[in-house]
Amino acid sequence: MQVPLPSKLAVGDLAWSSVAAFAGAAGIHAPLDPASIALAYRSDRLLTVDGLAPDVWSPLSGFWRTRDGWVRTHGNYPHHARRLLDGLDVVDAAHVPAAFAERTSAEAVAAITAQGGLAVEVRPEDHARDADLRSTALVEVAHHPSPGGGRSRDDQHGLEGIRVLDLTRVIAGPVCTRSLALLGADVLRIDPPGLPEPEWQHFDTGHGKRSAVLDARSPLLRELLDLADVVVLGYRPAALARLGLSPGELIERHPGLIVAQLSAWGIDFPERAGFDSLVQAESGIALIESPDGDRPGALPAQALDHSAGYLLAASVLSLLRRRQVEGGSWITRTSLRRIAAELLGMPRRPAPEPELDIDPAEHTAVFDIGGRIVTTARPAVPGVEFRAPRPWGADQPRW
Repeated sequence: MQVPLPSKLAVGDLAWSSVAAFAGAAGIHAPLDPASIALAYRSDRLLTVDGLAPDVWSPLSGFWRTRDGWVRTHGNYPHHARRLLDGLDVVDAAHVPAAFAERTSAEAVAAITAQGGLAVEVRPEDHARDADLRSTALVEVAHHPSPGGGRSRDDQHGLEGIRVLDLTRVIAGPVCTRSLALLGADVLRIDPPGLPEPEWQHFDTGHGKRSAVLDARSPLLRELLDLADVVVLGYRPAALARLGLSPGELIERHPGLIVAQLSAWGIDFPERAGFDSLVQAESGIALIESPDGDRPGALPAQALDHSAGYLLAASVLSLLRRRQVEGGSWITRTSLRRIAAELLGMPRRPAPEPELDIDPAEHTAVFDIGGRIVTTARPAVPGVEFRAPRPWGADQPRW
């Protein structure tokens, strides 16, 4: 059945297959609902806090016309916004359009990234690069024999007693760990001090998890890892390596661990930070989705993020079962750029399908979170319900 996510690309098919992979791995065999999947992928549009919809995008996140094309930026986090302004040598958002207009796309991106900001050139699709990516596994899996196999489970469909350490932010990683929490896993999310997640974003993907703040260099993190079954990584590969948290180092120190890694651009680009919107722009998706043949466009949802999250969660479920039989440690990974290549290789439609009018009432849940009334999308899979998100940073970093 068609998931109503109107696009020139097969976004609905990608969403359906990603959620179906997770449902199958979870042993959920009831029919999927296309409307539920569509609204789960657009959960940020359903979210309200005390009856108000949050401002999802910063004024510094978007497309900007340059002397020779377009640039896409991401400035939702305050530190990224500051670095973007520094790179353009302007004091506020009002001066940003003129700063882009006087530069080429390459000049603007170089200036911003030199300051640690986030920007990419809007490019056409690279057929050779996409074909190379599609020649690799959509979700890679590697087995590393080691002593110990972690804890066993009697019920292969439930995750009660499974400990998942969540070292992710934004959407893709949190969707993965939210999906594991949905099945009963004990998910503990750890964030660095001084870098809070936007409240709305945490409410949108924090269901069923505990949330704590801890410096990654703390010995306590090693203690948490000693007792974890799974760790999900969502930071830049190079940043993780500098902290001694690369997948290889983790399985060497913690035999029997399952390491699930998400990145924007893949491990071949360990220093590059990125977001779904930036990958869409650089991979060619934004130009394909142009509304008028001139201005870049965007997918109807952050579909690369959501699909990466569901697919990685499905892989983790599979590896928990394989670990019971084969033992050892396991590494599984994918990237937003790999998901983009998959989408770009799927059959396309000559024009987007019309938007469907879906009543969101049966697809939303309401929670009281520390006195805040939060409305969020319900799960994309049937037969299970989210537990409420916890306030960000409200818990202790312990199992």
